[in-house]
Amino acid sequence: DCMKLNPSFLGIALSSLLAIDLWASKRLGVCAGEGSAWGSARPLMKVIEVSGHGIPWLLGTFYGLCQSDSSAAREVLLNLLFALLLDLVLVAVVKGLVKRRRPTHNKMDMFVTISVDKYSFPSGHATRAALVCRFVLHHLVLAVPLRVLVVLWALIVGVSRVMLGRHNVTDVLFGLLLGYALYGVVEYCWLSPLSAPALFALW
Repeated sequence: DCMKLNPSFLGIALSSLLAIDLWASKRLGVCAGEGSAWGSARPLMKVIEVSGHGIPWLLGTFYGLCQSDSSAAREVLLNLLFALLLDLVLVAVVKGLVKRRRPTHNKMDMFVTISVDKYSFPSGHATRAALVCRFVLHHLVLAVPLRVLVVLWALIVGVSRVMLGRHNVTDVLFGLLLGYALYGVVEYCWLSPLSAPALFALW
């Protein structure tokens, strides 16, 4: 009772940040519905949504792994597959623990959802975009314009989550940070013919 009557500075600060987060997220949700301020851009935002979804990335990586005839390419693709699976598991665990509901202005018409997708924190799309961005920049030789496009794609995926009303701003910011950090885990646990011979023997 004493704490309720005399809330701590930290409690006030967190409540204020949460209020700002909810306010900013609602104001930025300009594509949350067809009748929203930028409702005409909603189809484009949904295409961007699919580009950051886990299923296309998993299927594409697995297909590339099966079709590749280069040992170096197989090593990179196998580690990308590992990174994507690790991302899915980690995001699902955090969502299940935090259980933050999606913004009230979100329209539940998302592309292929599972049970934990009813929760908002963190944004799996943002996490995946940051992870894939770092992975691609470190393991593919790309010209500068393409490298810029990869970074822009990751940022646009994050922004689109708020514009569509799928996530709050903090969900996306934390997701980008989590994906950025997750790449470090993937590099530390890098799978190679020496560290995981059984996996490479399958291919």
